[in-house]
Amino acid sequence: MEKEQTASMEDYLEAVAMLRRRGKAVRVKEISQALGVKMPSVTAALKKLSDDGLVEHERYGRVKLTPAGDRAAKSVFHRHQVLLRFLTQVLSISPQIAVEDACRMEHSISPITLERLSKFLEFAGACPRERPSWLENYKHYLEYGQLPASCPEKSVKE
Repeated sequence: MEKEQTASMEDYLEAVAMLRRRGKAVRVKEISQALGVKMPSVTAALKKLSDDGLVEHERYGRVKLTPAGDRAAKSVFHRHQVLLRFLTQVLSISPQIAVEDACRMEHSISPITLERLSKFLEFAGACPRERPSWLENYKHYLEYGQLPASCPEKSVKE
């Protein structure tokens, strides 16, 4: 069984994976820039991740995810993407705020909630093909602060 990582360690794993995906050499400096942290902090985090068997890193060398690290990074990235899509596409949160919120939420969401959000997005995207009227009504409510005339219930309970 793989050890559960802290939010901070998951951010490092995700950063390594994203930098690698962009074709960049993954070194301490690049991780530092991507996360906006100092290089000694990156080095300390990489030491911990290396001790946990999630990265391979030699002093002044490139950083590489192990198979376990790659699985953990993919899991964090998947959680982030599901949350980002839900926040932007369903709740109409601006992309800038949604990115920040998804980054915070991705570390604490339960597996069942993530699965349900993912299935909800899959369902909403496939059935029906056009945007559902309830979603349009929700966007109207957000914009005007009033329920549209097509809604049968005219009061919103707090």
